[in-house]
Amino acid sequence: MATSNDLKNGMVLSMDNQLWQVVEFQHVKPGKGPAFVRTKLKNVISGKVIDRTLNAGVKIDTANVDKREMQYLYNDGSGFVFMDTQDYDQMTLSPELVGEASNYLLENQQAIVAIHEGLPIYVELPASVVLEITFTEPGLQGDRSSGGTKPATLETGLQIQVPLFIEQGTKVKVDTRTGDYLGRVTD
Repeated sequence: MATSNDLKNGMVLSMDNQLWQVVEFQHVKPGKGPAFVRTKLKNVISGKVIDRTLNAGVKIDTANVDKREMQYLYNDGSGFVFMDTQDYDQMTLSPELVGEASNYLLENQQAIVAIHEGLPIYVELPASVVLEITFTEPGLQGDRSSGGTKPATLETGLQIQVPLFIEQGTKVKVDTRTGDYLGRVTD
């Protein structure tokens, strides 16, 4: 049990028989009336985001979520196999549970798997990953970084927009939250 004054980003709450992760919160003390906390909550299972206003000091249930560092091993056709880096136990996660994270997963990559009451609930990736471009149209002489963009296919199969000067075989940094190109990576 915690109060609405103890909220932190990333905290998981148990409300209305569902798990909600705190995306952002703001304590508000109006000139007239009691203080309150304005929150933006994301449903852990469905991904739905809602706004909820809580009175200051109200008791709220926090969910006991164990975040474990795991290594993605492979996709066995029916799911994604992860290995716990502490005790080497393996678990298979469904494609629905992995969701958009599958667009950025490479074999042997590290990820955080959140577990609640023995069941995995979501996969958390680093803010950005480095992936190689497997196909893109060749750049033309005179293409500059300030010009337009073109589609490029990454080694995971995801298609993103990159600047015109990027060529096939180039390693690029990609934002896992938005899917945006962040820059070239030189080895």
